[in-house]
Amino acid sequence: MDSKKLMQNQKKILTSPLPFASTILFFLTLFSFRMSAESNSQSIDELRKSVVQIRVFSQSKDPYSPWMSSGISASTGSGFIISKNRILTNAHVVSNAKFIETQRNNQTEWFEVKVLYIAHDCDLAILEVPDQNFYTDSMELELGGLPELASPVDIIGYPIGGSKISVSRGIVSRIEQSSYAHSQIDSHLVVQVDAAINPGNSGGPAFQNGKVVGVAFQASTKGENIGYIIPTNVIQHFLKDIEDGEYDGYVELGIQTQNSFSESHRNFYEIPNGEEGVFVTRVYKQGSADGFLQPGDYLTTIDGRKIGRNGNLKETNSIDFLEVIDNKFAGEEIQFDLIRKKKKIRVSFPAKKMPQMENQRSRYGTDYPYLLLGGLVFQSVNRDLLESWSKIGQTQGGSLLVYRFYEGSNLLDGETEDIVLYRKLPHPTNSHSDFYLNMVVESFNGTKVRNLNHFKNLVQSSKDKTYKIYFYGIQVPMILDREESEKADEQIKRTNHIKGK
Repeated sequence: MDSKKLMQNQKKILTSPLPFASTILFFLTLFSFRMSAESNSQSIDELRKSVVQIRVFSQSKDPYSPWMSSGISASTGSGFIISKNRILTNAHVVSNAKFIETQRNNQTEWFEVKVLYIAHDCDLAILEVPDQNFYTDSMELELGGLPELASPVDIIGYPIGGSKISVSRGIVSRIEQSSYAHSQIDSHLVVQVDAAINPGNSGGPAFQNGKVVGVAFQASTKGENIGYIIPTNVIQHFLKDIEDGEYDGYVELGIQTQNSFSESHRNFYEIPNGEEGVFVTRVYKQGSADGFLQPGDYLTTIDGRKIGRNGNLKETNSIDFLEVIDNKFAGEEIQFDLIRKKKKIRVSFPAKKMPQMENQRSRYGTDYPYLLLGGLVFQSVNRDLLESWSKIGQTQGGSLLVYRFYEGSNLLDGETEDIVLYRKLPHPTNSHSDFYLNMVVESFNGTKVRNLNHFKNLVQSSKDKTYKIYFYGIQVPMILDREESEKADEQIKRTNHIKGK
């Protein structure tokens, strides 16, 4: 994880799901053009037999009212058949799905689909159709390598504008590490193409010389005809990860870095002339680098590959050195050459995940645990809650909450998380609580609160007649009467149709 993952202003949008009942052309739509029928028609005809349309009926929880679910929504995306009769698509195409069905080009029947694996950190998913009739006359598409700059790619899928399969051609214009909009925090390698990647295209293959070189997944809102595909480097990492029957996810280095363009900065740390690299500015607890790297370290190589002043690998000058970490799995060795306090040293340590990053990611297919106490709603701080909270506009007094989330202080210990009082369901017993809204809980009846489960256990096990809750930055605690709070909660649950809490 680096600074780009903690604070970023997303300017990319997902190109699916596309509501198939809608006829609105969204502002993100890019200009598309059909390939000539004369252009490689035979190979394209063969390839598109294995490209599928995916129809999804989904339902999600409301992070602001976590006891409620949204209505069922319908959307479409694309996918394609790979080895072992599996379908590869984007995670965002099938997230929160209650029911999924698919069909191939020229099929009239829809087939029910199962999700085998889903990876929200790299926006990929593997599906399976139990009915083998679905695969008749199909072929398993082969994965290729990384396409070269300025080379053409053909993107096949089911985008907005019609119900039939579509083929668009574009040119590879950039290859770099960039943010993935689905999780809103993860960055991996992407291939930028000047091609039509519209709503509904997501999950469809990008072809070059008859092989898949990427998966269409998002478009830019900054300009026209700018789309992005997930390259096969990321796809192969995902497929290797699930070989043991389980998706584990990406490892994280767990540092922030600063470029070394400033000569005065290099001179202050007495970095030798001509020695390129980046400075470590922060090391997060429980990341791979915790206990091995230090703030002020000057990283010059990673696994023997030189790092430039801008943080890119010198051999490419366009790919971030963190791409080396992205290609690793838990337990594999990471090696840095670095300068620490004027001495050149070599440091090696194993790669590992940072589970506490989950609160930084957007969540899918999961409930939002909460605590109802005297009509006051507490929840662990997470990205989805903050987005919902911001849209509703009930943000007064929440500056500390937002600062702690984006600064990453809640990542310093993997067992702790910030708990926020973010909502009040009105009742006479909580009429005095407005002052504490949007504040982060510090302690309950004299015990520091570590996480939401700990908070719940403290409340449930308390024998005190009153609850005394301290919040960070506030010296006066909030006081609740236990008996009154319990009675209020029962009444509020009935009024608001809250079950099971």
